[in-house]
Amino acid sequence: MKLSFPILETCTYLNTANSGLLSTELAAWRKAHDEAFIAGGSIFRMENAQVIDQLRNKLASCFGAKAANTYLVSNFSVGFNALLNGLDKSHRFLLLEEEYPSVSYPVISMGFEYQIVKVDADLADHLIQAIEKFKPTVLAFSMVQYISGFRMDEAWIQQLKSRYPQLLIIGDGTQFTGTTVFDFEKSGLDALLGSGYKWLLGGYGNGYAFFSDALKEHLYQKNKLADLPTAPFLQGRDHLSLYFEPGHLDTLNFGTLYQSLIQLEALGFDTIEQKVQALSNKARLALHRRNLVADWLMDRKYQSTIISMPLGEKKVAQLQAAKIICSPRGAGTRISFHFYNTEAELDLLLAILDQP
Repeated sequence: MKLSFPILETCTYLNTANSGLLSTELAAWRKAHDEAFIAGGSIFRMENAQVIDQLRNKLASCFGAKAANTYLVSNFSVGFNALLNGLDKSHRFLLLEEEYPSVSYPVISMGFEYQIVKVDADLADHLIQAIEKFKPTVLAFSMVQYISGFRMDEAWIQQLKSRYPQLLIIGDGTQFTGTTVFDFEKSGLDALLGSGYKWLLGGYGNGYAFFSDALKEHLYQKNKLADLPTAPFLQGRDHLSLYFEPGHLDTLNFGTLYQSLIQLEALGFDTIEQKVQALSNKARLALHRRNLVADWLMDRKYQSTIISMPLGEKKVAQLQAAKIICSPRGAGTRISFHFYNTEAELDLLLAILDQP
């Protein structure tokens, strides 16, 4: 593992929730890509353009989406803003408190009517009450909350969609996709968008958007009345692809995500899920015993790979001195575990936390 991720030789990297690592294999692929571009120019671009559809099909097959409903975006924020711009401004949103700004800010700043729901042990009840009273048309949230690590209950999402089939349910999958086996078409979600640089280990400048058939009908309704461009190089494009995939798509960045998915698929998302869940749950139990994880976050069927700890400045400095890489988020210090992390690294973390 340390051959693929050399940074693991020099530190304890518990910061995938901030940025996933780039493997030496992907670095070599990127170097070969640009050397071929240098040598071939536009010829290389034409011959290598197929990687875009290869990635689209790979994303769809890995995560149970329809290829025709899968769009490539440069990151979550770009894709989500394009989605919001395609919705009628009469839509009413439910948002969660302490939500990732890239989810909440564009909804609020674009003038949509919205209501914020408290996140605690009774979130499901809060949401049902808000739906009944506020009558939203859209529920938008991060599948995993970026500060607390709170993970949405996937079975409950399915139940919610069954109970309110007209409610559009939109998820940010950036802190979720790549940590677990997932089937979009069975999820109850109408959209899942995310960036590829965290748990998918795809580097920066790439992301994805999965849509349901129902959501596609809501997007850019008036714009669809216009005739599509007739330029030969735009043949085969639909209206939504022209909004979510405008201009060129970078074969380096999207090709990197494609290569990373090949590697992750070879490892097996079920294997990845088993390892990160085992390590994260062991960490969560140990930290709970040290009063660093709230009681209400423990008794959940679905747990994420992110944990936030309320630490003082002295303890944070001790972690830094021990070369344990983590991030300040909200009022806490956030750690996260991917498949390249080990129990030995967790033991080191606990040893530092136990120091006076």
